[in-house]
Amino acid sequence: MEILIPAVLLIAGLVILVFGAESLVKGASSIASRFGISPLVIGLTIVAFGTSTPELTVNLYSAFTGATDIAVGNIIGSNIANILLILGITALIIPLSVQSSTVKWEIPFMLLAMVMVFVVGNDMLFDGALTDVITRTDGLGLLGIFAIFMFYIFAIAKTDPMKQEGEEKQTGLWLSIGLVLIGLAGLVFGGKLLVDNAVVLARFMGLSEAVIGLTVIAIGTSLPELATSVVAAFRKQADIAVGNIVGSNIFNVFWILGLTSTIAPLPSPAGFMVDSLVGLGATVALLAVIVIGKPMFIERWHGGAFLLAYVVYITYLVI
Repeated sequence: MEILIPAVLLIAGLVILVFGAESLVKGASSIASRFGISPLVIGLTIVAFGTSTPELTVNLYSAFTGATDIAVGNIIGSNIANILLILGITALIIPLSVQSSTVKWEIPFMLLAMVMVFVVGNDMLFDGALTDVITRTDGLGLLGIFAIFMFYIFAIAKTDPMKQEGEEKQTGLWLSIGLVLIGLAGLVFGGKLLVDNAVVLARFMGLSEAVIGLTVIAIGTSLPELATSVVAAFRKQADIAVGNIVGSNIFNVFWILGLTSTIAPLPSPAGFMVDSLVGLGATVALLAVIVIGKPMFIERWHGGAFLLAYVVYITYLVI
């Protein structure tokens, strides 16, 4: 019985997070569509930001409560899950075409993000330091790169002639704003429930906070990305499906990890080097499958390979 209540509250936190993110994305996308922004730009910005808000909520709460292992593990685990699990499932549903600009610019930005995570979290390896810590200076550097990425997004938003079409345009402005506010409230409350009870469960089961962050919380906070990309795949909106994942991974590192480590320095948890290398490898694999074989295309067998790799990684973490 001691473990039942925290488990139920953790699941409740996940559910609230998912519905909060869904409400936020729906409202924000509706507002953005009024300005005629293209699906790719919406996927890289509004949708990516909205679906990354659970990670932001969890990380900020973790930083303020001292559960820093969860904060770091959540970001790395979410980025790994986004590529191997979510893109894997999405590509199995329908092969995904990828725009040339995504291959030339956005995916390299995502690769840079994972390289930066590996570098800033391995001070002992690169600087000969006594400990590995993602410092406030590291966080400010990540935020600086995020500002450059946003400048790039605004630039392509002005030059991209494509327009967002869909039912979101029928949603009233005030209703859209209300959905955004409800979504934000759900994310804050759900994030608190999730982190508090994940820490309780980790201690009860003898698991480290880092492992909980890499698995339960990472998958849980990635559920909005999963829902968004799967729905986009069924609607044959590959730009949103891929842009959502790429944008979320960029946001996770440069915005969320940058902001979190600026608020409170984040010691690298045990196993950080292996986990960050897995994240880096997954990003390289994504870039490779797009440029090798059928160009600008993620095929079904790629999705199956990604899912298999994710199962192997989770098995490694549990064992």
